[in-house]
Amino acid sequence: MSDRDQREQNRRQVVYWRLLASIFDVEEDARNLNTASQALAKDVDLPEAVLDPKMGLDTLVQRYPHLEAELDNVIPRPDEDGNLPDEPINVRNDLLFSKMLLNVFGPQTQQPVISAGAYQQWTKDVARLEGAFGCQPGSLRGKGGAGGGDPTGGHGAGAGHIVGEEELREGLKAMEGELVQRMALREVLKDNRLANKLTPSMALVEQLLRDKSNLSGDALNNAKKLIHRFVDELAEVLKLQVEQAPKGKIDYDVPPKRVFRNLDLKRTLWRNLPNYNPEDGRLYVDRLYYHHTARKTTPTRLIVVVDQSGSMVDAMVQCTILASIFAQLPQVDAHLMAFDTRVMDLTPWVKDPFEVLLRTQLGGGTYIRLALEEARKKILEPQNTAVVLISDFYEGGSNEELLNTIRAIIESGCHFIPVGAVTSGGYFSVSDWFRQRLKAMGHPILNGHIKKLIVELKNLL
Repeated sequence: MSDRDQREQNRRQVVYWRLLASIFDVEEDARNLNTASQALAKDVDLPEAVLDPKMGLDTLVQRYPHLEAELDNVIPRPDEDGNLPDEPINVRNDLLFSKMLLNVFGPQTQQPVISAGAYQQWTKDVARLEGAFGCQPGSLRGKGGAGGGDPTGGHGAGAGHIVGEEELREGLKAMEGELVQRMALREVLKDNRLANKLTPSMALVEQLLRDKSNLSGDALNNAKKLIHRFVDELAEVLKLQVEQAPKGKIDYDVPPKRVFRNLDLKRTLWRNLPNYNPEDGRLYVDRLYYHHTARKTTPTRLIVVVDQSGSMVDAMVQCTILASIFAQLPQVDAHLMAFDTRVMDLTPWVKDPFEVLLRTQLGGGTYIRLALEEARKKILEPQNTAVVLISDFYEGGSNEELLNTIRAIIESGCHFIPVGAVTSGGYFSVSDWFRQRLKAMGHPILNGHIKKLIVELKNLL
């Protein structure tokens, strides 16, 4: 390594040691790092604001517009082979990247009480970080199930350590949950101005659902508005995924509708070519051909049984919305049941996920067998019934009795879909005991992104 490279490497280490000192709140013992970082910022023509954890990234860009493009491209993109470009050490870039990390993971996130404004700023700073990784806003926080780029290629831009996308996503989601818990949420919700600054997220919705019995007046109204906004945003994403998922097979036994929009123009022209008259230059059509559009459908009863215990909030919210979407499809008779140690039949409100969520009670134990026994009472025609069980499969009663109940549902001819994870990130803990036994029965527990469940249900329905 040349002397110049060694000098730049030392300067880079100053930047990241100072970042670590700030994140772990030991800046008082590392004043020399602060002084050295200020000198570095001045040397590379950056304002001292890049060292200030209190200044949001949007404010920084507003004051120094020329930095926006650099922030957006602070993490190098890998080439087609997944290799990062071999670029020289760039301390200016390191300082900007450390500013981004400082805002997302720094001391402002460690305050004992988080204000609505601080939480709002944090979500915006995370969105900047997601954009730098090439991800859609909210995707790394698990919001709305949005997809994004692969951030793994960008890690190592400064610190030289590769962090997986799943690791980063789970870390940010856990961090957001902690921030929301430290918010003086009840007081914030009483103030309409502050409540309007809140960004709806899964963590915030979970906290609101847990605390809704303690809210009243303006606080309760603002909580309902936030839940409604999040439900509407997530519903739009899930509707699009439902529309894009593969549909059922075309039923050629059903004659095509003879309407203009179904006209198969290419086939009509091709089949009538023998009728072409070269003398007058006209093609005489004696038969029109139409596209078959009828799908093979059977009236299907869809029974969604979802765990409402504290560990299943993400799954419950998403599946409640998903059930409401399928309930509005023709030929689908949707039923929704939520359970912990009790069972709640939410079918009367299945088309309104907002009303469903307001009626849920988070927490408590888990008696899955009790819920499935109630669901069995709704099975009238097993061949035309699908039971979707969403749970982590940690049964509060007997595992063997639950397995026997599941086996009875399957042997009746009912379509049984066990689901262990429908979170935005796709990560979840599921009982290994049930994972192995259901897989041996030919019904492996579905894990991963909610898109998998959507495809599974559309293929079935």
